[in-house]
Amino acid sequence: MANTNSSNEALVPQAREALNRFKMEAASEVGVTLKQGYNGDLTSRQAGSIGGQMVKKMIQQVENSMK
Repeated sequence: MANTNSSNEALVPQAREALNRFKMEAASEVGVTLKQGYNGDLTSRQAGSIGGQMVKKMIQQVENSMK
């Protein structure tokens, strides 16, 4: 059975808002200011820093839940 959702469509509607808050928090922690909506003017370094911080925080959460 094929997945009819696009890659940008959240399976759980509340997940999109939670992910946006998580992304904003990670951006703030690495010193990048995000705007609501389009942020295509970010450099690759800035976008990578945000993504890396998000992964780091997710790994910490999983490690903490395993203790």
